[in-house]
Amino acid sequence: MGYTFAEKVLAAKSGSDSVHAGEIVEVEPDVVLSHDNTSAIVQIFRRIGVEKVQHPERLAVVLDHAVPPPTTRHAQNHAEIRQFVAEQGIVHFFDAGRGICHQVLSEEGLVRPGTLLLGADSHSTHYGALGAFSAGVGRSEMAAIWATGRLWLKVPESMKIVVEGRLQGWATSKDLALHIISALGSDAAIYRSVEFRGEAIRRLSMESRFVLTNMMAEMGAKNAWVPPDRTTAKWLRAQAGVEIAEKPFLPDENASYVEEHVFDASVVEPMVARPGRVDDAVPVAEVTGTRVQQVFIGTCTNGRLEDIATAAEILRGRRVASGTRLLVIPASSRILKAAVHAGYIETLVEAGAMIGVPGCGPCMGNHMGIPAPGEVTLSTANRNFRGRMGTPDAPIYLASPAVAAASAITGRITHPAEVSAEIGLVGGREF
Repeated sequence: MGYTFAEKVLAAKSGSDSVHAGEIVEVEPDVVLSHDNTSAIVQIFRRIGVEKVQHPERLAVVLDHAVPPPTTRHAQNHAEIRQFVAEQGIVHFFDAGRGICHQVLSEEGLVRPGTLLLGADSHSTHYGALGAFSAGVGRSEMAAIWATGRLWLKVPESMKIVVEGRLQGWATSKDLALHIISALGSDAAIYRSVEFRGEAIRRLSMESRFVLTNMMAEMGAKNAWVPPDRTTAKWLRAQAGVEIAEKPFLPDENASYVEEHVFDASVVEPMVARPGRVDDAVPVAEVTGTRVQQVFIGTCTNGRLEDIATAAEILRGRRVASGTRLLVIPASSRILKAAVHAGYIETLVEAGAMIGVPGCGPCMGNHMGIPAPGEVTLSTANRNFRGRMGTPDAPIYLASPAVAAASAITGRITHPAEVSAEIGLVGGREF
């Protein structure tokens, strides 16, 4: 019997000839990520009694969850993190304004095929789009990695998801992710490695692949993985001048999977996840007309240039509906700069949108777009549980940037075809 991607990469990172699902291994991660939670991890680290982190060159710290700081408490947190970074000699530090950790580390070339990244963030599955094994861990585990440079992991079982065909019309990788999660359930991949294959996956742009692996955290995945190819290599070369030199860890043809699922991309429609559950996703038609007071385009899921370009294309020459607010937050400063250069930001501002500082914004309810009680938000984020955006009695719907932009124009949940029949680009595909 052959080996899965997870079994191959974790064998290499633990110094073993081979490992199998269910085994406990001690691994040495290549990249160790934390963000605004770094200060809290420092407190645990101090209690261990260790003065210096084991491998400061492997740590990456990004201030992104509350930028600029909305309160004195947040500002003090940032100050403590900056002090710790200087004290420990941490090279890969990205201060407030650079952007969301997952986007920034990808742009900086710190992650590539075969990298083992462990991050103190649940959406660390994100980097699987680059062919990496990347997983979220808790704060105590992160402090242990700082102290020792190592951590034990259970080798996850693997499930294979094959997506054939190609996305049609206004359907995007966000809709594909919601389609898969709604079909399989939010607990379908708990502590599993999700391997993606198929024609539809190969056709996705790099930006669209990030959406897919990022969203697999909402299905409980330990990590999610897309086979690296020329699209991966081209993106890394353009973003960071990185050349893929090593042969990636590819699963064997006879590898063992606990589950295999096949989806047809051509039947995927623009989707909307209803409040409270990401897996309660339905075609737009089932919720069309729902009044929205706020539309949010951004986050580590859908704050990339591709997403902003789609929104700008739909909103060009139009206005945000009266009584509805549109907030757009690029995922990084690099994306913001590119969006300004391309004229997308001017288009969005002319349409009545507010543009935020690159970062997480209101996604977790810190600031920059917290809804009032009773207000409905349509968001391109990855989570919509009650109170996620800071207000318990403010329902959150999830959708793609195309649906979000169309809904901002009408003030109600709207299929993008209702407001625009023009040709544009989503995920590098014409529609």
